[in-house]
Amino acid sequence: MIEIRDLSVKLGDKQVFSNYSVSIPDSGIVLLSGESGIGKTTLLRILCRLLKPDGGTIAGTDRRKISVVFQEPRLLDRLTALENVALVSDRMTAEKLLRSLNMENELHVKAGALSGGQKQRVSLARAFAFSDDVVLLDEPFTGLDEENKGKAAQLIRTARLAVVVSHDPADADLLSVDEKIQL
Repeated sequence: MIEIRDLSVKLGDKQVFSNYSVSIPDSGIVLLSGESGIGKTTLLRILCRLLKPDGGTIAGTDRRKISVVFQEPRLLDRLTALENVALVSDRMTAEKLLRSLNMENELHVKAGALSGGQKQRVSLARAFAFSDDVVLLDEPFTGLDEENKGKAAQLIRTARLAVVVSHDPADADLLSVDEKIQL
């Protein structure tokens, strides 16, 4: 269980969290929802230790391998799709994951030449190549058509724990969400 207790975060002049507490189960798919600007992305950044809270405690993440899919793909444009994923795993795993996301024709295409949806699928593959223990996903279906959303959802459902931020209520059904947390 990931336990967040009395979390306080201020970004600039905005108090994003004040004494916020929530428990996230050890496994399953957890959907974080709420209006824009409420702190969903901030919470993911805290869980993956990219942002230090002003106060409170977070327990249950220390011994877990955490991977992240950000809102915008963070790929190395000079590397191919396969090379971007293989940075965190072996080439066989990288190729298998990319193929599962309909990327078999783009394995050797430089990331800078990929479309937005293709880049998003490479980001998903790289996150799962790194770890499927805890995967934090911020709007993982951005730029994906229905077929590729389905493929991405299949992959996300293989995670031990997936914490997903989404504004689209249909994503909860697509992912077969186990728990919803409204911020």
